[in-house]
Amino acid sequence: MSDIDRLEPAGKGDVIVYMPYYPKDKHAVLPFALTLYSKGYLEGKRRIENSESIPFVATWFVSKLPAELTRCRLQFEGQAELSYEITISNSEFVNYLMDSIKFFKEAGAADFPQAFYRKLLRFDTTE
Repeated sequence: MSDIDRLEPAGKGDVIVYMPYYPKDKHAVLPFALTLYSKGYLEGKRRIENSESIPFVATWFVSKLPAELTRCRLQFEGQAELSYEITISNSEFVNYLMDSIKFFKEAGAADFPQAFYRKLLRFDTTE
């Protein structure tokens, strides 16, 4: 389903640009998150408690600069009416991808962290 386990690390030049945006404990996964980001999509399954997981495809616009904005579109079960979009900074989005990689390594499934869904569904009102 996911090719997260086969990601090659991004080049050092790309990684250095993003490093100041994250704490040191995330630097090891950053090169892999940048490679995933450069692909422009992620297929996975959203875990739902006491129910079956819902498959999704996330796609986004790729840019090299951490401060630029990216638009991410998430579509569940291949249904247009179950599509959501969010526009956030690349550095914030790459942070969510780092969390997704960590989750994949722990659980064996590709998914975004809860914080991403809160922002996507406009439940995060901290802005």
